[in-house]
Amino acid sequence: MKINEIRDLSAQEINDKIQDLKKELFNLRFQDAMNQLDNPMRIVAVKKDIARLKTVLKEQELGLNANVN
Repeated sequence: MKINEIRDLSAQEINDKIQDLKKELFNLRFQDAMNQLDNPMRIVAVKKDIARLKTVLKEQELGLNANVN
């Protein structure tokens, strides 16, 4: 998910996506523990997506306009 796409979302949509990604991360970690995970890099990608979403959410809370690009 690109940062510009995230900035176009509302706070509620961002929170919903964070919850969905946290559930996915839980399932990925469970699969990894059971040695059933096909792509372990997916865990890293999901963590980065969660971080991006949280960053934009905090920007919106503080009223920052970080649309640099």
